[in-house]
Order: sequence, then C-alpha cells, then structure tokens
Amino acid sequence: MSGETKSRKKNKKDSQLVIRISKAERDRFTSLCDAMETRASREIRRFICDFLEEHEGQP
Repeated sequence: MSGETKSRKKNKKDSQLVIRISKAERDRFTSLCDAMETRASREIRRFICDFLEEHEGQP
C-alpha cells in the first residue's frame, strides 16, 4: 500500500454528528458555501478541527 492510501484509511470518516438548526440558517450557510465553491460538510469539519486545535489541553 502506498503512503497516500494508508493515510486515507487512517482518516476515514466513520461517524456522524447530528445538529439541529433552523432551515433559514441552513439555507444561508449552504448557499454561502456554494458561492464560495466549497461544501458545507467540509466547512463544518474544518471548524471542528480548528476548534480542537485551539482548545485541546486547556483547562
């Protein structure tokens, strides 16, 4: 297996996080993501990674 293939398997997305927001907020968010040529799921994952990096290990 190549290093890239191993890396993909290591970072496999195997869980879901369900959140409830208003339809209006969801529509605004997904529309903005479309306009920025990105996906809503990618931006949520990016937020989570940034949040963890900033706050992990802090009391």
